[in-house]
Amino acid sequence: MEPVMAVAVGLLYAAAIFLMLRRSIVKLVIGLMLLSNAANLLIFTTAGMTRGAPPLIPEGLSAPLGPVADPLPQAVVLTAIVIAFGVLAFAVVLIRRAYEIVKADDLDKMKETDT
Repeated sequence: MEPVMAVAVGLLYAAAIFLMLRRSIVKLVIGLMLLSNAANLLIFTTAGMTRGAPPLIPEGLSAPLGPVADPLPQAVVLTAIVIAFGVLAFAVVLIRRAYEIVKADDLDKMKETDT
């Protein structure tokens, strides 16, 4: 399963970089979203794709029974999802305001404005 996920993460990174190099600011934001999703998948993949029980230790034992899931990557990815949503919301508002002023979504036209 890990090789398939590695290929998927690589394709997401490639698509994100391709979109971020386009001249349209909308494609830039879509590439930014893909980049954050690729990073989240990379964290999950490097943490291991084994299914396991919650990391709870039964009373009277010193270690959990059987394989357990690591909660740290899940917490990191959950935090990253919240941060990515905040960045996306800010970028959408920024794009809307920039489009109202410049009347174009081309990045080359946006850098020539003097407002």
